[in-house]
Amino acid sequence: MVMRALVSAHVVAIFAQPVFAGVYLSGDFDGLSWHVIGANVVTSIGFLQLIAAIVVLVRTRQAWPFLATLAVVAAETVQYFAGLDGALWLHFPLGVLTIAGLVVLFIAVWRQPISREEAARA
Repeated sequence: MVMRALVSAHVVAIFAQPVFAGVYLSGDFDGLSWHVIGANVVTSIGFLQLIAAIVVLVRTRQAWPFLATLAVVAAETVQYFAGLDGALWLHFPLGVLTIAGLVVLFIAVWRQPISREEAARA
């Protein structure tokens, strides 16, 4: 249940990022500070999700939520530092890839049983 809540919050937060970037690129410079705040929120939720995925791994012996979350968090970390460094050639395409990966993870988490009880009912 916690894993689903975190991946849902993660998706909502990450979808705001291109909006904030677009506001900034449209000439409203406050959009950049919102984009930075959003990056901190997305990254924080990602690390919390990684902790939840470790708990899922330990409790259910299902590795896929951990491995998928680890991949998303790794991409977000590179994305974060590419943005700070101004490496937009990497920041933009990695942002698209990260959002797509997180959406796939969101769908998988909501479609697949995660807990032992859910797995037994499936």
